[in-house]
Amino acid sequence: MCSYMCEPLTLCHILGFKFKFYQEPNEETPKSLYHIAAALLHHNLIELEDLYVHLMPLDATIIEEHKRDISEAKQIARKLVMVVLPSEKNEDKEKEKEKEEEKNERPPDNQKLGLLEALLRIGDWHHAQSIMDQMPSFYATSHKAIALALCQLVHLTVEPLYRRAGVPKGARGCVMHPLRNKRAPRPAENFEDLRRDTFSMLCYLGPHLSHDPILFAKIVRLGKGFMKEYQSDGRPDIKDKMDTLLSCFLSIADQVLLPSLSLMECNACMSEELWGLFKLFPYQHRYRLYGQWKNETYSSICFIMLSQIQWYDNLIVPVVDSLKYLTSLNYDVLAYCIIEALANPEKEKMKHDDTTISSWLQSLASLCGAVFRKYPIELAGLLQYVTNQLKAGKSFDLLILKEVVQKMAGIEITDEMTSEQLEAMTGGEQLKAEGGYFGQIRNTKKSSQRLKDALLDHELALPLCLLMAQQRNGVVFLEGGEKHLKLVGHLYDQCHDTLVQFGGFLASNLSTEDYIKRVPSIDILCNQFHTPHDAAFFLSRPMYAHQILSKYDELKKAEKGNRQQQKVHKYVAACEQVMTPVHEAVVSLHPARVWDDLRPQFYATFWSLTMYDLAVPHSAYEREVNKLKVQIKAIEENPEIPLNKKKKEKERCTALQEKLQEEEKKQLEHVQRVLHRLKLEKDNWLLAKSTKNETITKFLQLCLFPRCIFSSIDAVYCARFVELVHQQKTPNFCTLLCYDRVFSAIIYTVASCTENESHRYGRFLCCMLETVTRWHSDRATYEKECVNYPGFLTIFRATGFDGGNKADQLDYENFRHVVHKWHYMLTKASVHCLETGDYTHIRNILIVLTKILPCYPKVLNLGQALECRVHKICLEEKDKRPDLYALAMGYSGRLKSQKVHMVPENEFHHKEQPARSATPASQQNGPGSTGKPATSTSKTEEGTSEDGDRGKDKSQGTAKPVNKANSAAAKVTTSNGNVFKKKKQKTKKTLWSGKEKKEKKEKTPGSTPETKAENRREKQRDERAGKEERVAREGKEKTPKADREKVKPDEKSNKDDKAKAGNGEPVEPSRERDAIKESKSKEKGDRSAVAGSLKSPVPRSESAESERDHKRRKLDSHSSPSHSSSVKVSMA
Repeated sequence: MCSYMCEPLTLCHILGFKFKFYQEPNEETPKSLYHIAAALLHHNLIELEDLYVHLMPLDATIIEEHKRDISEAKQIARKLVMVVLPSEKNEDKEKEKEKEEEKNERPPDNQKLGLLEALLRIGDWHHAQSIMDQMPSFYATSHKAIALALCQLVHLTVEPLYRRAGVPKGARGCVMHPLRNKRAPRPAENFEDLRRDTFSMLCYLGPHLSHDPILFAKIVRLGKGFMKEYQSDGRPDIKDKMDTLLSCFLSIADQVLLPSLSLMECNACMSEELWGLFKLFPYQHRYRLYGQWKNETYSSICFIMLSQIQWYDNLIVPVVDSLKYLTSLNYDVLAYCIIEALANPEKEKMKHDDTTISSWLQSLASLCGAVFRKYPIELAGLLQYVTNQLKAGKSFDLLILKEVVQKMAGIEITDEMTSEQLEAMTGGEQLKAEGGYFGQIRNTKKSSQRLKDALLDHELALPLCLLMAQQRNGVVFLEGGEKHLKLVGHLYDQCHDTLVQFGGFLASNLSTEDYIKRVPSIDILCNQFHTPHDAAFFLSRPMYAHQILSKYDELKKAEKGNRQQQKVHKYVAACEQVMTPVHEAVVSLHPARVWDDLRPQFYATFWSLTMYDLAVPHSAYEREVNKLKVQIKAIEENPEIPLNKKKKEKERCTALQEKLQEEEKKQLEHVQRVLHRLKLEKDNWLLAKSTKNETITKFLQLCLFPRCIFSSIDAVYCARFVELVHQQKTPNFCTLLCYDRVFSAIIYTVASCTENESHRYGRFLCCMLETVTRWHSDRATYEKECVNYPGFLTIFRATGFDGGNKADQLDYENFRHVVHKWHYMLTKASVHCLETGDYTHIRNILIVLTKILPCYPKVLNLGQALECRVHKICLEEKDKRPDLYALAMGYSGRLKSQKVHMVPENEFHHKEQPARSATPASQQNGPGSTGKPATSTSKTEEGTSEDGDRGKDKSQGTAKPVNKANSAAAKVTTSNGNVFKKKKQKTKKTLWSGKEKKEKKEKTPGSTPETKAENRREKQRDERAGKEERVAREGKEKTPKADREKVKPDEKSNKDDKAKAGNGEPVEPSRERDAIKESKSKEKGDRSAVAGSLKSPVPRSESAESERDHKRRKLDSHSSPSHSSSVKVSMA
C-alpha cells in the first residue's frame, strides 16, 4: 500500500489543510476525518509529531482552559457552604447567563480530543497515550466520550482474564469480542499480563472510570480474584511477583477506584462491591488508602459529622441511629475518621484547667462505644491505636477502650454499686448480667464475639493487659510529671478500671484453651513482664479456675463415683495438681524472709480465690427470680400484648429463671468443695517462726491492702477472707491483731489512695466493721463465733492453742471495750485528715466515711465530734473547692440522719461504777474509764505483788500509739506479737505496777479498784464528780484533736522510750500462769478493769483539772488515749 502512497509529510500537509478548514467558528470537524487520520497513524503512514502541529487548539490554550475549569469548580464548592442572600441571587443568575453566552461563542471542536477518541476506538493505545501525555492530567478523560472509548478498550483487554478469575458464580455476563487488530493491546490471560497495558490505561482513566460502572465492577472483581490467589499461594519463588502485583492493585485502588466511587452517581452496590475487595486488605493498607483519598482527592462528610459531635454530644444518639443507611465501606471509612480525629495533634486532650479530660475526647469515646456496638465495623485499627498509645506512654485514649468494652460486652466498671448489685456480682455470669449492672444487659452476644475475634486475630488481648498493668505506675512516675495531681489520680483510676473491665471481659468470653495459651505463668508475668503482683494474679486467676475445673472433670470421668465425699476428694486432688506449680512459682516473687511467716500455699490461695468461691449470694438469686416471676405475672395480665409475643416473653423469663436456679445450685456445690479444701489446708498456712505481729504485718502488706483497693468485689473478698480464716480456726492467726491493725492505722493508707481506691478502701472497712459490729451487738453471737477461737487468744503460747483455757480468751465485755477503742481510733484518724487542709486527705477521708456510714459512727460523742469538723469543712471549702464542699455536705446530711441510731458511750460498752459513786463513769472519767464489778475487789490485797508483775507484763503489750509520729511506727513489728504494741522502759516497770495504778485511779476513778491507794481517794473523787457531771451535761467536750495535741509534746520522749524498749522484754510465762492458777475470777476482773483503757477515750470534759493532765503526762510519755491494754499477748 505504501507504494501507492505519497510522502508521509505530504499526507500530513493534506490532512492539516483539511483540519484547518474546520477550525472556523461554528464549524464541526467530521468524524470520518478523525478516523482517516487515526488509521494512517495506526499503520505508521504518517507521524504523530507532523500531524499534531496542524491540530487546534494549542497546548497552551488547553492548559489555560483547564486551570480556568479547576478554578470555577473550586468556587462552586465554596458556594455550597455559603449562605446567599436574596439580592445576591439575581446577580448570580445574570453572571451565569453571560457565561452561557460566552460558551456558545467558543469553538465547538477540540480536534486533538477528536483524534484521540478515534485512536482509542481502533485500539491504537500507543499514539493515544502520546497525545494524552501532552495534556494536563485527566484533562482528556474528563470528556465523557474519551473516557468511554478508553473504558471500552480496557474492557477488551481484561475480558479473557475476567472470564477466568473474575466472574462470580451464577453470573452470565455479556461476552465481548476482541478487536480484529493485531496492533491493539494484547488481551490479558493472567494477572501478570495486567502490568503490560491495563494498569497504565486505568491510571490515565483515573476518577473518570465512574462513567462505566460495569468496568468498575470488573476491575474490583479481578482484584478479589487476585487477593484469593495471593492469600492461598505461598510459594516463595513467586512471592516477589505477587507482592509487586499487590502494590499495583493498591495503586489502582488509590488513584482510580476510590476517586471514581466519589464521582459515581449514588450506587450502593458499587460501594459494597468495592468493600468486597477492600476487606481482603489488611486494615493498615485500607487506612492509608482512606487517608490519601481524604487528603488528596475527597473530603468525606464523616469529618464534618465528627467535628459536630465533638462540640455537641447530644447529637450522638440521633447520628448513630442515622448511620444505619451507610454501606459497609462507609462504616470502615468512619472507623478511620474516628481514629484520625483521636490522633489529631492540634487538639488538647486536657481541659484548660489541666485537671480533667477534654469533653471532645469524651464525646468521641461515647460515639465509638455506640457505633461499634450497633454496626459491624472492624475493630482492629481502633484497638491497635490504643495499644500504640500505651506503648508511647499515653493513657488518655484508654477512655475509648473502656467505652467500647462497656457497650459491646455490657461490662460496667463503677465504684458506685449498690449493695444489691455488689452481691449479685459475687454470683455466676447469669446473675451478674441480670442484677450486677445499672443497665440491663441485652443483645451483646454478637458484639462481644466481634470484639473477642478482633483481639485474638490480631494478638492484642495479652499485650493490652500487660501495657495497662504497667501503665498504672507509668501514669504516676512517667506520664504525670507536670500534670495536676487530680488529673494524675483520674488517669490512674481510668487505667486501672479499664484493666479490671478488660480482664473481666477476657475471663468471661475467652475459652479455656485460648486463655491458658495466652496468659503466661505468674513468675514470668511478674519477673519478665514486670507486671505488678495484684494485676498478675488478676489475670492468672481465671486460668487457675479453668484448670482446676478441667482437671476435676478429668478425675470424675476417670473414676466413676457419685458420692459427695468422693467428689470433694477429687476436687482437692485437682487443686493440688494445678496449684502446686503456682506455689513453687510465687516463691520468687518475694524475699526469702517473707516465707518465714506466710506459706506460699497461703499466699497463692488468698490471691487465687474470689468471692464466687467463698459464699453463695442466695438473697441475690432469690431477688432476681422474684423479679422474673413479677414480670411473668405482668405479661399475663397485660391485654395489649399480642398472644404470640406474650408467649415468647413468658418463655424467655421462665428459661432465665431456670438458668438462675441451676446456677445457684452449681455455685453452692462449688463453695462447699472450696471450703472443704480450705479446711484441709489451713493448718499449713501460717508458720510460727516469728511473732504474730510480724505475720499479720506481712499478711496486710502483701495480701490484704493491695487487693482490697483493686476492685469493689475484691474489697468485699478481703473482709470475708479474714473472717473465713478466723472461722476456720487457723493456727497462728490472731484475728484481734489483724482487725486492730486495720482500724488503728488508716491515715497513711487513706492519704495514698486515689479517688476510686478510696471508694474501695471504704467498702473494705465497712465490711470489716460489719463483722465486728455483729460480734459487738450480741453476746450469744460473740460466744458462738469468737470464744474458743485461736484468733481471740490474748496469750499466745508456743505449744499451740488450748481451747479449754478461758483465761487466755478475750471475754465479751472486754471485746466491746476494744471495739470502742477502734471506733475512737477511726475518729482520731478522720479528724486528722480533715484538719490537714490537703485536698487529697480531705476528699479521701470523706469518701471513706461515707462508705462506712452504716457501721460508723455508732457512739454519740464520736459522731458529734465528726459532725463538728465536717461542718467546719463545709464552711471553709464552700467558695474554695466546690467538689470538697459537695462531698462534705453530702456526708454531713447523711451523718445527721444516722444520729437516731447512735448510742451514748455507756451503752456501747458496759461501764459499771463503784457503789459509792453516783456519777456516771462516762461523765466522771471521760472515755478512758471503764466500769469494774464490785466483786472484783475480793482479792485486791492478795494480788498486790502479782499485780506488780502483771503490770510489768502489760507494759510489754499496751495499746498502739495514736499520734501522727507513732502511726507510722505502728507498722513496725514487735518481738512479742502484742495486739497493742506500746512499750515501756525497763526503769518504769515498777512504776506500772504501783504508781501507774495509783495515778490512773485519779484520772479514771472506778476503773481499777485493785489497790488500796485507790480506795483512800474515794472521797476526793466524789467531790470532783459533781462538778464534772454538770459540765458534761452542758456538752462541752474536746475533740480527738485535743487529745492529739496533748500527746504531741511528748512525741520526742515517745521515740526515746521506743528506742530503749527495743523489741521489748520477754514476758515471764510462769508468772502469768501462776496468776491465772491463783484466781481465774481475779484474772478476769483484772483484765476487765484494764480493758477499759483498750478503748480510746472520747473527748473529755473541758473542766478536767490540769493536775490530772500533769499526772497523766508524768505517768508515761507513751500514754495514748487508750492508756493500756488488757489483752495480754505473750509467747510462752
